[in-house]
Amino acid sequence: MSRSRLFALTAIASSLIFTTTAYAGVDLIAMGQLSGLTGDLSKETAAPLENGVAGNLLGGLGSGIAYAGCQTFVAVPDRGPNAVSYNAAIDDTASYINRFQTLSLRLKPASAGAALPYTLTPKLLDTTLLHASEPLVYGTGAAAGVPDGAPTLNRRNHTHYFSGRSDNFDPSRLSTNDRNARFDPESVRVSNDGETVFISDEYGPYVYRFDRRSGRRIDTYKLPDTFAVSTLSPLGSDEITLNTSGRVANKGMEGLAISPDGKTLFGAMQSPLIQDGGTDGAYTRIVKIDIRSGKMTQFAYPLTNIGTAAKPKYPTISDVVAVNDHELLMDERDGKGLGDNSTAVFKKVFHIDLTGAQDVSNASSQAGLAPYAVQKALFLDVVTTLNAHGLSANDIPAKLEGLAFGPDVMVGGVKKHTLFIANDNDFIGTITDSNHPAGIANPNQFFVFAWDPSDLPAYVAQRLPGVDDDTRGNGHGRGQDHNRMCAADDDH
Repeated sequence: MSRSRLFALTAIASSLIFTTTAYAGVDLIAMGQLSGLTGDLSKETAAPLENGVAGNLLGGLGSGIAYAGCQTFVAVPDRGPNAVSYNAAIDDTASYINRFQTLSLRLKPASAGAALPYTLTPKLLDTTLLHASEPLVYGTGAAAGVPDGAPTLNRRNHTHYFSGRSDNFDPSRLSTNDRNARFDPESVRVSNDGETVFISDEYGPYVYRFDRRSGRRIDTYKLPDTFAVSTLSPLGSDEITLNTSGRVANKGMEGLAISPDGKTLFGAMQSPLIQDGGTDGAYTRIVKIDIRSGKMTQFAYPLTNIGTAAKPKYPTISDVVAVNDHELLMDERDGKGLGDNSTAVFKKVFHIDLTGAQDVSNASSQAGLAPYAVQKALFLDVVTTLNAHGLSANDIPAKLEGLAFGPDVMVGGVKKHTLFIANDNDFIGTITDSNHPAGIANPNQFFVFAWDPSDLPAYVAQRLPGVDDDTRGNGHGRGQDHNRMCAADDDH
């Protein structure tokens, strides 16, 4: 038996021990959607991109979503509307300016007899463009025969915007060079004071910190060189074949969590590093980052085998949220469902505890990571739960990528916590395929699940402006301030 197959079988056996049943108290309580194919609130970016798509097209919001207190959430689209063919030499990317959207996701009790106990009405509140004070590296476009990669808004606003263009990099440096203008946001978290946001990226991979009001980058958390590729290319396929270590192209730091005390970030790689097996590997990495010092430790996470023992196949990580300072929920998923012309099968949220887990910063390969992989337990089977509420597996979004804890609610007279899951619709508002020959809407969707405190008894809510411990079950007696702030938020 080959060593790779042996370690794959080890991962299968380990997963089977901890993934037999989901937590019984978790269920769907609301669904909502925000229609695409409209402009966001950044009218100054409305001019068409190189591919002819409006630069302020609203979409992709489920790449990452974060709770910001009261009914407010922050969401990030990824590198832009690339579904429209443009130029294969730059992976069809365009000079879409990276941004985050501020949303109101307000839950209201549903009327008697409704299918779900709550209704959800998403509303776009604000759009914030991401930029840096210092000069960034943009591609010239010469090799691909396209215009340079610097957004035209740079000159007008006298700043340096981040962009989705894949050629915006310095080829003489590692991919983790923070002066590269290319940015592919995948997850977002809000600081405890509400003043800044942390955003993870696939290109570097990076973790950047931005001022929430202005969108200006104020800090960088540089990942170890082992996460970087040394041979850079506008083509993701070339970056994979030309490198023997580092992140797999387009599968960098997909998930990001923040501890409830606001002191620690947890970044999750979408797929294993190239030296750990790449997309054929069974163990991806979680990076724990001390926000104040930048100190990092790494942990090995075992992906679930959704293939066979003879031919293992692994899903990817899409997001992560922190239950407390050592427990996490991990979003593992296939790429099947609405948007992929296929049937959703595997979209699950797993619970892990890093207590006592070994730092694998100096380990490499499947063999090196396997002995130290953390154990996991199934928290939520998303496909099964949505099917139980009448949603066809063909209509479950393929890219359920954003996770966030939300406000507590009352269900049947019982107080429960909430978990929001959002999809990345790739800026495509309508899908027409063999499963939907007449066409079907593909909006930005939000699914809200409620769960009993007993399901995760060590859960601690992040302390955010307007969300104090009294309203989240820990009893420090500032609920009136919270109520006033949230009432103002609802009227925003």
